[in-house]
Amino acid sequence: MTLSCGSSATLEAVSAAEPQLNKWYQLFVYQNREVTLDMARRAQAAGYSALVLTVDFPAIGLRYHNIKNNYHPSGEDQANYWPYGTDTAIANNATWADITWLKSQVRIPLVIKGILTAEDARLAVDSGADAILVSNHGGRQLDDAPATLEALPEIVAEVGRECEVYLDGGVRSGTDVFKALALGARAVFVGRPVCWGLVHSGSEGVKSVLEILYTELDNIMTITGCSTVASITPSHVRCVDDYTQALHAFNEK
Repeated sequence: MTLSCGSSATLEAVSAAEPQLNKWYQLFVYQNREVTLDMARRAQAAGYSALVLTVDFPAIGLRYHNIKNNYHPSGEDQANYWPYGTDTAIANNATWADITWLKSQVRIPLVIKGILTAEDARLAVDSGADAILVSNHGGRQLDDAPATLEALPEIVAEVGRECEVYLDGGVRSGTDVFKALALGARAVFVGRPVCWGLVHSGSEGVKSVLEILYTELDNIMTITGCSTVASITPSHVRCVDDYTQALHAFNEK
């Protein structure tokens, strides 16, 4: 489970509530780099096993649904920010050097979240990233960002032999998980469906959502003849271009 830096409970409280859970912690590069470092060290001390640094947020996207609903996040609701007062502005001048710097300051792995191109994946890995999370911020930052499933293959081809590559964004079924695994994702993260389950039925709703995803994944693996996750390969998926190219080849004969 990856805890958002904007959570309503502190990272320490969440860790104490479930000490055996494999927990990662998400954070940004803040204008005040000491805030970034302190938050990272707090997570490390509290037992989080990785940091997930989000890099697609130099400015908040134009979220018209939030404007329509008059939604304005409050610092009072974001418990992890309380110790820092007003020093929590996200940096608009971050560079790849910030990754190298942060990596040198902590002992736990650094996952870079928000990568959508092979070029950025290469820069992230060369700067010290331990893993890449292919993400379009749930489609909430830029409406015209590519689907993560479409961006995944070129990133896996570029850095997949050097680090683990993960995916989130648009995962709504076990079939989506299967496709991402087939295209090279080492793991798949799920956001909104878990929140929907939580709103509907609390912790039991979250459990039900995860059980549905596992059941659907097991079903499609059975149908496609994949007895293990490792046996899921790119040969199990097709895209529109595959069929179009086959048609062109037929017409040229």
